[in-house]
Amino acid sequence: MSSMPYRSSRSDSWTSPRSYSDASLRQMKYGKIQPMHQPTFLERLFGAV
Repeated sequence: MSSMPYRSSRSDSWTSPRSYSDASLRQMKYGKIQPMHQPTFLERLFGAV
């Protein structure tokens, strides 16, 4: 077993989090927020029951 600590060239996401981007920039990059559940054709036709 080696006594040397493991070091990766990639920085850890906990120690260097992503930089801030405001909502309008995120929308321009990724588009509108999508719902997790896409309604089926019949749900859209008759409404959610």
